[in-house]
Amino acid sequence: MPSNHSARPDSPKVAGLLLAAGGGRRLGGHPKALLVHEGRPLVEHALSSLRKGGCWPLHVVLGAAATEVRARADLGDCVVSENPDWQEGMGSSLRVGLAALADGGCDAALVSLVDQPGIGPDAVARVRAAYRSPQSLVAASYGGRRGHPVLFGAARWPDITATALGDRGARDHLTRHSADITLVECADIAEPYDIDVPADLDRLR
Repeated sequence: MPSNHSARPDSPKVAGLLLAAGGGRRLGGHPKALLVHEGRPLVEHALSSLRKGGCWPLHVVLGAAATEVRARADLGDCVVSENPDWQEGMGSSLRVGLAALADGGCDAALVSLVDQPGIGPDAVARVRAAYRSPQSLVAASYGGRRGHPVLFGAARWPDITATALGDRGARDHLTRHSADITLVECADIAEPYDIDVPADLDRLR
């Protein structure tokens, strides 16, 4: 069982929400969740980072080749949701994920992307530790530039769900509430590159 099950009773319940629905259109149609890094699919790496970083429960949103991902990847004890509208972009997956968390009694959701293998448990733990209240809005930063993972207190979920469209994800909410964001510098412990185009595949090992 994940070690964070033994967290103090008064510690916040921060869910890990992994968005892993992308079809890898610019990668020749190879689903990003199943790209192999260090001998395992990216979806396994990302879930491990969320778990080791102290998030619980774990939720993953699948889309492209969801059946194949379920069959080939070890998704462990996480809750799996499928986004039938994954081609609309990240916003639709974020809405599906937050809807799945809505009745789980969580204080916050820490959102991570499957195609960022350079972001590991240390960055997850650092962002998670910045949670203060259900209104918390926290993002990792890299040299002062906002990136992932991002933590959303539960009180923010309804507005994010209402405004998460296309590939913008929660960007509209983050822009409107930029003064509320707590930036947590993570450049010393993580690399925020994406696996988006064939040249990026060289970053996988």
